[in-house]
Amino acid sequence: MTKIVFLDRDTMGPSVEITRPAFAHDWVEYGKTAPDQVAERIADADMVITNKAPIGAGQLAGAANLRMISIAATGFDVIDIPACAAHGVTVSNVRGYAENTVPEHAFALILALRRGIVGYRQDVINGEWEKSGQFCFFNHPIADLAGSRLGIVGEGVIGQNVARIARGFNMEVMFAAHKGADGLGPLYTPWDEVIETSDVITLHAPLMPATRNMIAAPEFERMKNSAILINTSRGGLVDEAALAHALTSGQIAGAGFDVLTKEPPAPDNPLLSVLERPNFILTPHTAWASDEAQAEVWRQVVYHLEQFEAGQATNTLG
Repeated sequence: MTKIVFLDRDTMGPSVEITRPAFAHDWVEYGKTAPDQVAERIADADMVITNKAPIGAGQLAGAANLRMISIAATGFDVIDIPACAAHGVTVSNVRGYAENTVPEHAFALILALRRGIVGYRQDVINGEWEKSGQFCFFNHPIADLAGSRLGIVGEGVIGQNVARIARGFNMEVMFAAHKGADGLGPLYTPWDEVIETSDVITLHAPLMPATRNMIAAPEFERMKNSAILINTSRGGLVDEAALAHALTSGQIAGAGFDVLTKEPPAPDNPLLSVLERPNFILTPHTAWASDEAQAEVWRQVVYHLEQFEAGQATNTLG
């Protein structure tokens, strides 16, 4: 009977119903799996489900029965795809589940920062409103979205849905040309213009060698002092030390991040030093995780298992 091992169930929220494939199988589920536990846990598995538990050549060497890996995510950097191909292991990922949840989270961050929500909420908690002696007070800047310029880095489905929401707020939308690239056509605004003229810049690009630290000290120096930066994509797109400096020095007005270079953050992550600032919001990689999106992730995971068992592999990688 087919043995299925789910390596990291805790990466899915408790609200997600973990339905199982319709075909006969043995099911083994772990809340978390450390890298040094993977090989033992998949040794006799026929199929494996993983989100962040890594599987490489070393783990595959002892997994003689393994035929298929279903990734409960779109990103597949935790899987050694060439090694899987060499071992005859099919790998599938999930796609398209975040087209609403990530853009909505990005705009939650944008609105909170442009309206000074975090700072004002803390002021009320601290009793500043009571002390003010009037019906309102003005401790933090408040800016409308209407008429402001939004620079979007990444023109995929998520970036397009961000643009759709932005147009509803009457923002001027620009899709940034790829950094260092020319001749991408009239739909793109030159990179330098986006960096220098945007009121809000939001990142929705994959992490690759060409995009690592695409936003760093030179970009922060050229941004408007009133600009805010949003990253709900990949932590490595931004130089975190440079961002911390940009926030403390006033090079930019604020930032909202849902991703870091290492998650959870290491104690020396420079962004931990600016957590108390009212113009910085850090959420724990939850932009993708609406109840609806997580349900769709799991639906696709099970679908790929069932399709593979039926001889019709879907969303394959490599």
